[in-house]
Amino acid sequence: MLILAILPIIAILISLTIGRYSISLPQFFSVVSSKIFGHDIVQYNTIETVLFNVRAPRILSALMVGAALAISGATYQGLFKNPMVSPDILGASAGAGFGAAFGILMSFNGIGVQASAFLFGLLAVIITYTISSIISRGNNATLVLVLTGMVVAALFTSFISITKYVADPYEKLPLITFYLMGGLSSVTMKDIKMLLIPMIIGVVPIILLRWKFNVLSFGDEEAKSLGIDTSKLRLIAILCSTLMTAGAVSISGMIGWIGLVIPHIVRMVVGPNFKVLLPGSLLIGSTFLLLVDDIARCAFSIEIPLGILTSLIGAPFFIYLLIKGRRGWI
Repeated sequence: MLILAILPIIAILISLTIGRYSISLPQFFSVVSSKIFGHDIVQYNTIETVLFNVRAPRILSALMVGAALAISGATYQGLFKNPMVSPDILGASAGAGFGAAFGILMSFNGIGVQASAFLFGLLAVIITYTISSIISRGNNATLVLVLTGMVVAALFTSFISITKYVADPYEKLPLITFYLMGGLSSVTMKDIKMLLIPMIIGVVPIILLRWKFNVLSFGDEEAKSLGIDTSKLRLIAILCSTLMTAGAVSISGMIGWIGLVIPHIVRMVVGPNFKVLLPGSLLIGSTFLLLVDDIARCAFSIEIPLGILTSLIGAPFFIYLLIKGRRGWI
């Protein structure tokens, strides 16, 4: 865990120095020291602008989005005892994607688009949970919840398609398409502040309750006999994971595979114990997305959408996991 805690720090230092405008580590530390001690160094004004107005918001958002998606994926996989589960299983990503597309179609400003994505992401999961509660009535509740989530996700995906179909093909449609592919190129410090609230609300309860997810792996009957209120725990976990997923999608677009693949990588490193699995997912998920974002903005002359890169990296790795057929990770 100590080594995993060092990885984001190394990734941050790398990300601060590479890019279209190269900055060395001595220059970075000189700028930071000048800000701390109030010295105005004229030759560092451009470097200061690049660091604090462009790279810092992007780095912080990549760390937070990666952490949110990874820890949500690990939580859902433990909650449903299924290694194929990802953060969009209950429709949060599809709902947030539709909310963003709807906001762009209605010509909302940046904050309005993000707020719309966040609210529709929450609405999708609320619909899923409500319908599954009505249908299941305590019988096969987990299976009904997953199936209902798949239906709701398909419904909101259809809404996205309708929105793209009626959008202006010269202005709105390219914006919607690019947003849904995922990216952090337009993130500002205001976006960071918006994501910070659902991130804190989501992460803190999950980290505090992470030892109870180990008990859930024994099954509902055994967990109840050990004093765990499984219904309340599932509701808290779903609510917290949904808040983080909807918040992440609202500022970054739909970035797949992180919540599915990263928990598997973390299990290979630290094991399936949720006491270390969830913090490990947070650290590796944030590091992974930050490094992928570095590739997206530096590998070619034009920036590659993050959703494309995470799919290119995540899909082959997951195929490898399926072929290897490791057991006992959940």
